[in-house]
Amino acid sequence: MNNPFLIAYNTPHDTVPFDKISIADYEPAIRQGMKDEDEEIRQIVENSDKPTFGNTIIALEHSGKLLDRVTTVFFNLMSAETNDELDAIAEKLMPELSEHSNNISLNPALFERVKDVYAVRDTLNLSKEELRLLEKTYDGFIRNGASLNDADKEKFRKLSMDLSSLTLKFSQNHLKETNKYELHISDKENLAGLPESATEAAEHTAKEKGKDGWIFTLQAPSYIPFMKYSKNRGLRKELYMAYNTQCTHADELDNTDIVKQLVNTRMELAQLLGFDNYADYVLRKRMAENSEKVYNLLNDLIEAYTPAAKEEIKEIENLAKELEGNDFELMPWDFSFYSEKLKNRKYNLDEEALRPYFELNNVKKGVFGLATKLYGITFRENKEIPVYHPDVQAFDVYDKDNTFLAVLYTDFHPREGKRSGAWMTSYKEQWIEDDSTNSRPHVSVTMNFTKPTANKPALLTFSEVNTFLHEFGHALHGIFANTRFQCMSGTNVYWDFVELPSQIMENFAVEKDFLNTFAKHYITGEAIPQSMIQSIVDSQNFNVAYACLRQVSFGLLDMAWYTRNETFTADVKEYEKNAWSKAQLFPQPEETCMSVQFGHIMSGGYSAGYYSYKWAEVLDADAFSLFKKKGIFNSDVAQSFRDNILSKGGTEHPMTLYKRFRGQEPTIDALLERNGIKNN
Repeated sequence: MNNPFLIAYNTPHDTVPFDKISIADYEPAIRQGMKDEDEEIRQIVENSDKPTFGNTIIALEHSGKLLDRVTTVFFNLMSAETNDELDAIAEKLMPELSEHSNNISLNPALFERVKDVYAVRDTLNLSKEELRLLEKTYDGFIRNGASLNDADKEKFRKLSMDLSSLTLKFSQNHLKETNKYELHISDKENLAGLPESATEAAEHTAKEKGKDGWIFTLQAPSYIPFMKYSKNRGLRKELYMAYNTQCTHADELDNTDIVKQLVNTRMELAQLLGFDNYADYVLRKRMAENSEKVYNLLNDLIEAYTPAAKEEIKEIENLAKELEGNDFELMPWDFSFYSEKLKNRKYNLDEEALRPYFELNNVKKGVFGLATKLYGITFRENKEIPVYHPDVQAFDVYDKDNTFLAVLYTDFHPREGKRSGAWMTSYKEQWIEDDSTNSRPHVSVTMNFTKPTANKPALLTFSEVNTFLHEFGHALHGIFANTRFQCMSGTNVYWDFVELPSQIMENFAVEKDFLNTFAKHYITGEAIPQSMIQSIVDSQNFNVAYACLRQVSFGLLDMAWYTRNETFTADVKEYEKNAWSKAQLFPQPEETCMSVQFGHIMSGGYSAGYYSYKWAEVLDADAFSLFKKKGIFNSDVAQSFRDNILSKGGTEHPMTLYKRFRGQEPTIDALLERNGIKNN
């Protein structure tokens, strides 16, 4: 009973007692969680009373609380602060957790009770939210094999267990490969062109590793500035190739065969459930509904943006030839370098010159202050809340009437135990207890931003500010959750709707009135010059068509993998290059491969769903046009967005929620106008 998961937390807001949890606590707590849930399911199944919404559907919703409590912490830390011991526990327990889940979803007696309640749903006088829960529960059983015959149920068990092991191995390999690589520079001449922020960070990394000189890595705050500023084309190529050939080296970290196994297993699972391919299975529960609508969106974007993207590339090529000679051939490792030079020339915008005005603490005040302006909420750091790493801060979030709303954790900097990228997650989701107590959420935003050095605090790039706004938008979706059932609160929505709250926040990054609230020089306190803000605004559509086609290419690759209906045995690299060819603007080096490191679609939640970013961009452009019309800090528009989108979670169909906020269905026009592809 010393296991902190198995006793009352006795922490502020019942937050996770990270300071008391040891690695040895996870396995016994997970096993106890599975045991408890098995008993809860047994009681539902053996209940002699007639199946009802309360004794079956509500009872199911309330089951598994301990297991959820432990695995939420465990898998969040697998992404944010993992190590070999956690990896070993995951490898051991993932098959057992998958089997445990299957034992519930494939339990015939349990499904019979759910089916009995579902059959009389029209007579139960359920609220909208209750009906949604019943439908979600029934569909969940169907989509997890409950209606299969016994032989096919066994196949489903094996396939789902294989998937859990494969996705874990894929992620572990990618993280290890990222951490393994170092570009170690000892000659100062090879730093030519790099800004002081990049060289200081590289020197700091070298010292952390007990080496002299400078070390650049494949983590974004190191990789991106090197590709953007290094004058050494050979080293740019070396770093580019290292990044884009991760997990391809025919060693223990190679993900090539794992990709084949993943896409084939997902296809087989979908076909077992009666679908032609995995995309059909996934899209049945998405706003897009089917692959035809996804391809229509992607093809419309290709048609609209390709002419502008080609012009953007041509302009960069012309500058490169002007600087290097007419026989210079622009390659992928040159794009960021000459693109940055062109942006500086056209808009007098040097991203490095912006950094001093984007000190992390000031940016945090600006982003939190934006939420205060829009929604009246406030953030107060609470140092009594335990955290899992010294980099992490915890905040109490209070509503405009000063009632407690949520806990927010922030974790900003890269380290070896953290996977790449940026994400929002929850350590506890929101729900309403049977006694009407509103159990509030604990939300986390995790990123990989520029680290502070010995001489400077963390000074962010404009792109990092944008990423902060994006993840904070997801956080608001969790913070404002206000639903009765946990499984529908916050970000538990259709996957192609989940990016709307995040992407709408990115719009503020180029708004003068927002930047003026926080962008101050970290030494002098001087406000960012208006000329710099104007340059940011003027440059907001720089290379926007190229960026669009890049996202579209990822969507095409994703759909190519998951609209297959035959076993894949061919060459992964060749298939990839064909799949996204019509959205590619550069020849791809033969050795490179995205699929083997594309965690979003292979080990994350975006399989047959990467198009969601562009789908949601159509929504966010249309939605933000209302803010632009009424005022970017308009509290009435913000309150409507909170009431109709952020607080509702998955309680209603997302298009119903969207139209209630916007008054109309979205069109692509607002996006084309915002990007300058189409005039008002």
